Amino acid sequence: MPVAALDSEAARFYATQSLFSDPGAFAPLYHDLPADPAALARIVRGLFVHRLEGGHFGVELLPDRLREDAESRYVDEILRLVAERNGAALTEARAFEDRFVGICRDFALLHCSLLRHAGIPARIRSGFADYFGDDGFHSDHVVTEYWDAERGWLLADAQIVEGYSMPFDPMDVPRDRFLVAGKAWQLIRSGQADPKEFGLGMTEPPMVGEWFVSGNIRLDLSDLNKVETLLWDIWGLGAGPFDEMTDEIYDLYDLAATVADDEVSFDAARKLFAENAGLRTPATVTSLAQFKAPSEVTLRR
Repeated sequence: MPVAALDSEAARFYATQSLFSDPGAFAPLYHDLPADPAALARIVRGLFVHRLEGGHFGVELLPDRLREDAESRYVDEILRLVAERNGAALTEARAFEDRFVGICRDFALLHCSLLRHAGIPARIRSGFADYFGDDGFHSDHVVTEYWDAERGWLLADAQIVEGYSMPFDPMDVPRDRFLVAGKAWQLIRSGQADPKEFGLGMTEPPMVGEWFVSGNIRLDLSDLNKVETLLWDIWGLGAGPFDEMTDEIYDLYDLAATVADDEVSFDAARKLFAENAGLRTPATVTSLAQFKAPSEVTLRR
């Protein structure tokens, strides 16, 4: 049965660039690109390598790029590095030594930018994927969500369109394999999931639990409002250590989880973000970059 048409205001909002996804001076690189979501995902895959994929692809990634590339908050910064290293058309897959060394958020954001350029409503979603291992752990991850007129909002993972073997279509990731942050929170709070199975399991000690999931809700609500920050940008209520979780914080994220869910009310997402200072992304955020000291960063406005 055909899905209901996307609300016109939401369609316009998600089909236009944000300050983060705008290619800016590098918009000419988008000339003559295809409008097919899968083709655009393959373009992204050919330009990027994840900072943890060196072993997966059997390549050695340069240390400076491991440290610096993923600090690029904006698509125009990403495209500048891509073009400096290889001036070919974006449709030409780069050798690994020429690729941007990013993280999942970068794959999703560039894919989102290309989709928006093609007039396709798109947004990025923060949550947890269970398909990078066989132990049932749900790893911190970011994907693209795009609008399909016949099927509605679909999850797409540009990182896995090539170089991985998955039992599903990467352009229609099952929602039980990628849990948006709000859904993960609801499962944990209802006792249906173990909070220790969500987060970053490779760190020492692992960064897991309700505190981590609440942070992803904050990121996801920000993404739904087209403020697509770095994953280590923090702000707001609940951004402190896990042992500072309070009833007030639990209540706030119980509410936010119903908005940053699989089914998103555009009006509710906009309203909650605009009216709640504990969730809304401020002009200046704290960056907890892996390879740098914590710092205060003022975002573009």
